[in-house]
Amino acid sequence: MRDPRLIKYAQTLVNYSLYVKKDEWIVIRGSELAMPLIKECYREILKAGAHPTIMLNPEGISEILLTAGNDAQLQFNSPLMMTVYSQADKVLNILGDHNLKSLSAIPSERIALQRRSGAPITKIYNDRVAAGLMDWTLCLYPTESGAQEANMSLSDYEDFVFAACLINQPDPIAAWQKIHDEQERMIDYLNTKTTFHIVSQDTDLTLSTENRRWINSDGHHNFPSGEVFTAPVRESVNGVIRFTFPGIYSGQEIEDIRLTFKDGKVVAATAKRGQELLQSLLKTDEGSQYVGEFAIGTNYGITQFTKNMLFDEKIGGTIHLALGKSYPECGPINDSLLHWDMLCNMKNGGKIAADGQLFYQNGQFIK
Repeated sequence: MRDPRLIKYAQTLVNYSLYVKKDEWIVIRGSELAMPLIKECYREILKAGAHPTIMLNPEGISEILLTAGNDAQLQFNSPLMMTVYSQADKVLNILGDHNLKSLSAIPSERIALQRRSGAPITKIYNDRVAAGLMDWTLCLYPTESGAQEANMSLSDYEDFVFAACLINQPDPIAAWQKIHDEQERMIDYLNTKTTFHIVSQDTDLTLSTENRRWINSDGHHNFPSGEVFTAPVRESVNGVIRFTFPGIYSGQEIEDIRLTFKDGKVVAATAKRGQELLQSLLKTDEGSQYVGEFAIGTNYGITQFTKNMLFDEKIGGTIHLALGKSYPECGPINDSLLHWDMLCNMKNGGKIAADGQLFYQNGQFIK
C-alpha cells in the first residue's frame, strides 16, 4: 500500500521544489533504502511529462572505495557523473542511509583526497547551476539510522521529518509559498544593510556584506528549508565564535568548536573532541580557511538538533557559518572544495545588529 505522506512529499518535491517541466531530464540519486520515495518521485516526474533516470548508491560502496581503493582510484572522476552534470536539467538527491557512521574510521586525509580530486566534476556542476542551466534539490527519506542519531523512534522521526517539510499541511505547496513571502520581507530589510555584529555566548563577531545579496532559501534547493543566507566579504570577518552544537562531517562529530578570525582568515581553531579532523578540514585548500556563508535559521517547526545539518541549520533561533565555498548568487565567491556548516544557538541572549541597528534578539527578528 502506498504511503499518502510520501505521495504528498513527492508531489511537493517535483512540482514545487524542482518545478519539473515537460521534456526535462531529471536524475534521481539515492540509496536503496529511499526506494519508496524514489518511486513516488519517479511517478510524479512522469506525470509532469519529463524523463526520469534513477542512479542508486548502494549502502557501503563509499566505505569500500575509501578503505580498499588506492590513491589513483580515489582520484578517478567517473565519466558517467561528468555526463550527468553536463547534460541533466535537474538533479534530485535523496538522503537516507543504513549507517551514518560508516565513514567514521576512515582517515580524514583519504576523505579530503577524494573530495579534492572531484574538483572537475564539482566545477561542471557549479558552473551550470550558476548559469541557470541546471537545478537541484536535496531532501531526506527518514530511516532507522537517522532516527537513532536524533534519539527518536522511527515513527517519531518520520513525524518530525514530515512536519518540518510541511507535508502534514493540507496544501504543502501553498504553505511553502507563504514561507517564501515571509522570508522575502526579511531579505528586503537585510539587503539594505552592510555591516553585521553578532554577539552570543563566547561569541563576538563582525562581518560585512557590502556588494553581496541575501538569498531566500524557501524549499527549492534544500528541502526542508527555512533560512536566509549570504556570503560575507571574504576579508571582513573578525572576532571569535563558539558553535553551540557539534560540527558534523561525514558522520564524524567535532565538539565545542571555537574559531578566531582575523581579516577573514581562521587564525585559531580548537575543539574539545575532533581537533585533528577540524585541522584537516581547514587545510582542504586556501578557501577552506575563510567563511563562505552566513545564515539565519527561520524554521521554528524544527524544534531539536538531530545531527543532520539539512534540518539543523534551519532551526529557528540559530545562525550558522560555513567554512569554504560560497554560493555564486550571493556575489563574488570564496572558492573551495569544502562547504561545512556549523551551528550557533542565539535563543539565550544572542543579538545581531546591522549597521548599528539591533534587528534580532533571543532567536527572533524584531525588525
